[in-house]
Formats: sequence, C-alpha cells, structure tokens
Amino acid sequence: MEAIVVFCTVPNKDDAKKISKALIEENLAACVSTLDKVHSIFSWNSEICSENELLLIIKTRRELFEKIEVVIKTLHSYNVPEIIALPVIIGSEDYLGWIEHETK
Repeated sequence: MEAIVVFCTVPNKDDAKKISKALIEENLAACVSTLDKVHSIFSWNSEICSENELLLIIKTRRELFEKIEVVIKTLHSYNVPEIIALPVIIGSEDYLGWIEHETK
C-alpha cells in the first residue's frame, strides 16, 4: 500500500464536515483532520484574492485518489477546488496499517 496525504481547502465548516463525512463513510479515507483559520492569498481570474479557509488533511491510499477527487468535486462549493496529494515517505507501521485497514 502506498499511503498519501491529500490537501483540500474549503470555504466553511459546512463544506469541511460534508466532505469529511462522505470520505469516511465511503471508506476512502482513514482520517480527515480539519485545520481552521487558514488564510490563503491566490490569483483567480487575473485578480489577487485573499480568503479565510479551512484545510482538510486527508489520510488515505494512493489508489483511492481518483475516487476522492470525484467526491470532493461533487460536494465542494468551489469551481476549482484544491485537491493535491503528497506521498508519505515514512510513517509508523501501526498507523500505516490502520490506514490500510480503514480504507478499501
């Protein structure tokens, strides 16, 4: 199993809960942690934007990324949500085993 961490910013707690719950219920993620009070500055349609957001940190397997992407795009309120994955280079064998057990 190749473990990954997926980052996804959301505009509010409702989106965070809705997406997190769907990913857990569908066994696509073992855990989704939410960081509140993330401030993002970005370019959108040639304008500099500044927004308060929340960051979802999704612990899962590489093979589930495409399904996770579909769920997020279906439930997210942004036209182009952030959905990026980073590989887990090394981790506790117990924790990585738990991710594998909790995801399908």
